[in-house]
Amino acid sequence: MRQTANRIPEPVRDHPYIVRTEGVCGGSPRIRDSRIPVRVIAELYRQGEPVREILDTYPHLDPAAVDDAIGYYLDHRQEIDAEIEADSLEALLAETGAVLGDDGVIRFPQKP
Repeated sequence: MRQTANRIPEPVRDHPYIVRTEGVCGGSPRIRDSRIPVRVIAELYRQGEPVREILDTYPHLDPAAVDDAIGYYLDHRQEIDAEIEADSLEALLAETGAVLGDDGVIRFPQKP
């Protein structure tokens, strides 16, 4: 199904709980009826977070949706890992020229 002018999410083949919608979460794959990108669930999964704890963090999500997000990640690992990397603090610092101080404060370069 293709997205129409009324912004119907485009389901991702083989993953019924995962959709892409232009203009929502940057068009990244996300859990249907939420604004939670697959990369958020994938990060927790990569850190070894049990599904039960992910559901405790996001109690409004259907357990099948979390399982599907993990399945989507495993099926599209390169794509989602690239999104995780692009969304990282290190990538933000490199992109903006900012630095993270020892005090935990991000400092942006001064404009001349």
